[in-house]
Amino acid sequence: MSSTPEGSSKAKGRPAQAKGKADRPAPAPAPTQQPTGFKSGFACFVGRPNAGKSTLTNALVGQKIVITSSKPQTTRHAVRGIVHRPDSQLILVDTPGLHKPRTLLGQRLNDLVKSTWAEVDVIGICLPASDKIGPGDRFLVAEAAKVAKTPKVALATKADLVEPERMLEHLTQIQELGEAAGIEWAAIIPVSATSGFQVDLVTDELIQLLPDGFALYPDGDITDEPEETLVAELIREAALEGVRDELPHSIAVTIDEMGLREDRPEDKPLLDIYANIYLERDSQKGIVIGHKGARLREVGAEARRQIEALLGTPVYLDLHVKIAKNWQTDAKHLRKLGF
Repeated sequence: MSSTPEGSSKAKGRPAQAKGKADRPAPAPAPTQQPTGFKSGFACFVGRPNAGKSTLTNALVGQKIVITSSKPQTTRHAVRGIVHRPDSQLILVDTPGLHKPRTLLGQRLNDLVKSTWAEVDVIGICLPASDKIGPGDRFLVAEAAKVAKTPKVALATKADLVEPERMLEHLTQIQELGEAAGIEWAAIIPVSATSGFQVDLVTDELIQLLPDGFALYPDGDITDEPEETLVAELIREAALEGVRDELPHSIAVTIDEMGLREDRPEDKPLLDIYANIYLERDSQKGIVIGHKGARLREVGAEARRQIEALLGTPVYLDLHVKIAKNWQTDAKHLRKLGF
């Protein structure tokens, strides 16, 4: 089933060609003399599923590079976002939510989170103010404490959802949580990515904790994600909306082909994208496709809107729904789907 442009689009210009891992942008050339006081390095956001990590990443970068959803465990790989300042460069790594795994996929996502901790300069632990501190938070903080030498910032996310009295109680609990785990927080910051409250302060604090260094990416780059990966994630985000129960975890997306259509006028480009939405069981197809394909058309229209906004060119999107039986627990399927 295809999802084609509806009406005319005023977006102009060609998107950059999709990049594979081997084609990721090379680090910016090192200057002959280190700039005085320039800081650069990596920080990661960790937390339970649906703790606001991805929304906060997008807010700091200033553009959407990570998909978001009300469904937990939306993020499935480490996504790098890049924040540029005249005196610094901060690379943010958004990771999947740490959780009790029920599948091979879940275990691999947890392994990815913990391996990321060991490679960054700062760990930002997201503890949403809208939720009470629970066993999952205590487990997460205890695990982070094992990375003893890496500074840790506690982020009381979703600050816009609570009253000041509740926030004060939450900040006290965060302090006690750190003390119980043997963590001395570098800072505890209430923040709302949705309203923008103290987003710049979070950036300031993370940069302050980075080592001196050089720019690692060229000025203007906001992520090192290949465009095909970004497009697949936007399609998955559109497919996630409106589904229920276990289905969100059963959805995966791959890109078969992506490229500018030939023989088009230069001022009227069209990007062809052929993608597959994978599910685990035949019984799930009807939910995603909908009556006479209505649901799949909605998914295609929303995904196309987001892709056109990201790449700045009209898009022809062709979607197909396929079955990879029990792919979350099948190592062969996980490899095929990029996990």
